[in-house]
Amino acid sequence: MIRRLDLPDAPGEAGGDARISAPSALRNRDLICAELQRLAPLDGRALEIASGTGEHVVSFAAAMPGLVWQPTDPDAARRASIAAWTEASGLPNIRPPRDLDAARPGWAADHGPAELIVLVNLLHLISTPEAETVLTEIAAALAPGGLFALYGPFLRDGAATSEGDATFDASLRAQDPAIGYKDVIDTCAHLVAAGLGHVETVAMPANNLLLVFERRNSA
Repeated sequence: MIRRLDLPDAPGEAGGDARISAPSALRNRDLICAELQRLAPLDGRALEIASGTGEHVVSFAAAMPGLVWQPTDPDAARRASIAAWTEASGLPNIRPPRDLDAARPGWAADHGPAELIVLVNLLHLISTPEAETVLTEIAAALAPGGLFALYGPFLRDGAATSEGDATFDASLRAQDPAIGYKDVIDTCAHLVAAGLGHVETVAMPANNLLLVFERRNSA
């Protein structure tokens, strides 16, 4: 089961409603959104895994109005935040958030197919077996020709690329030895084994990566 060990959230600016805000989401959402606008299909169904506060999905939906966005999260408070941010945005292309623990095997049958799947800052917060389940199910939930965009910090050749990353990775493993940064090569290899093709790796600020994969059309 997905466990939340990420940065603490703060109440939303409106006050008095269910909106919460994550500092990390505010820092990276515009950068991720710009890359998704370049890569994503113009229309279809977009599934966001572990949507968190909902601040990402409202940004994505506003920038890519041809896609119908389905946010998900296993945490009830975060689903309430997603719903509140969606209502405040007034955007018609965001569906009500669904309860989904993406580390549970078999969920793809109920949540696919999707032309775009987005996952931001989750893999380092869960164990390797859980991460492998998440990636396997995402591959199964993609429609033919669909894209998967995976954002987060990764090890390269088994090592962190900065002192800050090494410190953060160590702090995560101190909380739970089963979690921590995953190696980018292992992650890509697992997705290829699940039937996806690598499209692009985008270097992002703060040593993060955006990995983009595609479900190839059947011959």
